[in-house]
Amino acid sequence: MTVTYTARVANARFCGFSKLLLAWKGSIYKVLYKEFVAFFAMYTAISITYFLLYDDQKRYFEKLAIYCNDYASLIPMSFVLFYVTLVVNRWWNQYTSIPLPDRLMCVLSGGLQGSDERGRLLRRTMMRYASLSALLILRSVSTAVFKRFPTMDHVVEAFMTREERKKFEGLHSPYNKYWIPCVWFTNLAAVARCEGRIKDDHTLKLLLEELNGFRGKCSMLFHYDMISVPLVYTQVVTLAVYSFFLVCLIGRQFLDPSQGYPHHDLDLYVPIFTLLQFFFYAGWLKVAEQLINPFGEDDDDFETNWLIDRNFQQVSMMAVDEMYGDLPMMERDRYWNDSNPRPPYTAATLFVLRKPSFQGSTFDMIPKEEMHFQPLEDIAENLEESGTRHPNMALFNRLLNAAPSPTGFMGGALRRTSAQLQRLHHSPSIEQCT
Repeated sequence: MTVTYTARVANARFCGFSKLLLAWKGSIYKVLYKEFVAFFAMYTAISITYFLLYDDQKRYFEKLAIYCNDYASLIPMSFVLFYVTLVVNRWWNQYTSIPLPDRLMCVLSGGLQGSDERGRLLRRTMMRYASLSALLILRSVSTAVFKRFPTMDHVVEAFMTREERKKFEGLHSPYNKYWIPCVWFTNLAAVARCEGRIKDDHTLKLLLEELNGFRGKCSMLFHYDMISVPLVYTQVVTLAVYSFFLVCLIGRQFLDPSQGYPHHDLDLYVPIFTLLQFFFYAGWLKVAEQLINPFGEDDDDFETNWLIDRNFQQVSMMAVDEMYGDLPMMERDRYWNDSNPRPPYTAATLFVLRKPSFQGSTFDMIPKEEMHFQPLEDIAENLEESGTRHPNMALFNRLLNAAPSPTGFMGGALRRTSAQLQRLHHSPSIEQCT
């Protein structure tokens, strides 16, 4: 099951994330501890070999270690972070591409009328076709779903009839045929429209649009499975990480401090910071390895079999069959006579009542001086008396020309100031401005 810790980090608190470090399922320790132990074992073996060498052999090994340590920084490890970012974005996009029949169910339940057996059969069959299409594509991309339905016999036993299987296998195509149930869906929708169970073309159009969105997500899953992250990118990141730490096996070894090598005045038998580097860089690589295909059986992979059960049992069948036309009795709600209804609060949430309602960021501003609206003729007189160029004079002219009629909005005020504005318009200072 996917590891969920959302409720544990609902509120930020002291050492909130630190408490998650003790989790094991889905943790970085679970996926990395084997590589970590292998790296430390190889480092220890080389370190023991160094102490067993003769003095002249030790000097040669020390020169080799210094050489490896100096040039290890040339390996571009920053590629790992960019690669992980790419994989995480791809991982989330794959999840949003999983076909969910909820929208299709709502349109079908409200658009295909008929409480008789024929209407029930049409709704159930059409939703079963949609679920069958999702099953076929998930069976093609998910190892967990394929183990549950390894052959077409298992698919027929769960979702198809023998006649449907005969039709399905009778269409010979070298490509994936997950889209065939969607075509059956459209054909049944056309039959329902001809029978008058779908009342108008707009409802039919809406139903087919939702089906096309559903089918489009099935197609996206297929393309995500077919088009991987370019292999060269994965290879160069993997080689960068592995080569860096192979070099570190020699370059970060303990060296005799008495030899006076630079940066080796104090040396430790256990390379703490090298081990931390391995944990971070190799951990990022393992994160990418876990997320690059979320349709496997890792701890944090998508629960595709659970999605199949939920979509088929709850959404596809219950909503369009058992719940069709099932409405609770309408009655007056408890706030019927309340002009200012407010749902109750518990004692733990009473602090919300003490918080004032947000009105806008400018409502707390305090004007520096009292502001009053002024007539346009007063503004024009002030401009004339000042004798200065005003950049808003062109705006006054446009307002004057845009007045629709003397009785229109602001028409009277503009007519009263027309003579003054025209005189200002022909003044030298205003002409340059306009």
